[in-house]
Amino acid sequence: MSNGEFALIERHFRRPASAGQEPVPLGIGDDCALLLVRPGMQLAVSSDMLVEGRHFFAGTDPARLGHKALAVNLSDLAAMGARPLAFTLALALPELDDAWLAGFSGGLHALAREHGCPLVGGDTTRGPLNICITVFGEVAAGQALRRDAARPGDDIWLSGRTGEARLALEFLLGRPWAQPVAGPHLSLLQQRLEAPQPRLALGQALAGIAHAAIDLSDGLVGDLGHILDRSGCGARLHADQLPVAPALAMLPAEQRWSCLLAGGDDYELVITAAPDRREQVMQAAAQSGTAVTRIGEITATRALVILDGQGRPLPGRYGGYDHFR
Repeated sequence: MSNGEFALIERHFRRPASAGQEPVPLGIGDDCALLLVRPGMQLAVSSDMLVEGRHFFAGTDPARLGHKALAVNLSDLAAMGARPLAFTLALALPELDDAWLAGFSGGLHALAREHGCPLVGGDTTRGPLNICITVFGEVAAGQALRRDAARPGDDIWLSGRTGEARLALEFLLGRPWAQPVAGPHLSLLQQRLEAPQPRLALGQALAGIAHAAIDLSDGLVGDLGHILDRSGCGARLHADQLPVAPALAMLPAEQRWSCLLAGGDDYELVITAAPDRREQVMQAAAQSGTAVTRIGEITATRALVILDGQGRPLPGRYGGYDHFR
């Protein structure tokens, strides 16, 4: 069995369905892939990088790693209300490990098939394990859910729930406070960390209905802050309205709020929409099979205020993850 670069591409990454069909008239095998975008549509493009030791543990299950590498990119398309078209993969490997590549590519292609998003090209090289995916999607002109489109008076909605991935991470890092609580729930919590589900159906259903959206990669407060900064607005966030997973409900208040508000790796959507669109938002949620919760409102005052159940400011400071801190 040949183990050169082109052999591993043929064995693990080329798929017959990745070319010759719209929207991919030409896929893997040439200097560039060719994509078709339908008339009246805009191309949505996003890249994310996963680095061993920074974004995932050494020894992470390769099938889950393949899933997550694509999922975090598809989540960006979901936040724009875009439909996936295709993706490219740049992969640095410390060595050619056929068993590892079989697992990784299996997880990658399974999620790609689920969302009709074929691999159409990329690059491989030797080096520390590093995965970079660029994903391409399309959205109707004028209907993208942009970060700069929130308006005072908008409701703030959250898909799913936050904090479970953060609790899994704290358990795996050996934090004493996480051990007794996370242990009995570890399978579900670790799945939330290692195999997030991009909310593509919800994002597409909300295109043209909601104003703004963002996917939660760095924590609820930090990512909502990006919407507020770009839109020139503030927000009131009602902490008691956040859905709480059973494992998180057992945590002391300080750790619970830290996971819920500043956890990261949730890959849920935060959406803003006018109050008169509440019924349509709920219909979009039902249509996509995704739970949503109204957790606050956009304000004209440029500040984010987090309130407890009595309407008082929640104690503590919460921010988003920063790769360079």
